[in-house]
Amino acid sequence: MLELTKETFEPEVLEAEGTVFVDFYSDGCEPCKALMPTVEALAEKYGAQMKFTKINTMKARRLAISQKVMGLPVMAIYKGGAKTVELVKDECTEENIEKMITDNL
Repeated sequence: MLELTKETFEPEVLEAEGTVFVDFYSDGCEPCKALMPTVEALAEKYGAQMKFTKINTMKARRLAISQKVMGLPVMAIYKGGAKTVELVKDECTEENIEKMITDNL
């Protein structure tokens, strides 16, 4: 999984070819920490078909706000530089995240 910064978000996600999964998280978000092993396992499973990235919103607050990320966790899929689908807070279950990935392959 590629760890993004506010400097690398645009080239790696918004200007990327193909489909990009983004895990918006922060160090203080307990649900984010709980989901991280699941997301990393899904990145292993589907990484050949989709780019998997994550960004710490504590280090990129303006960027998170610009992407309309107001609460955490948020799992989003981008295609052609646009966010096409996202899961927010309680929607972020292992089953929902995997379904969102497989629906967008």
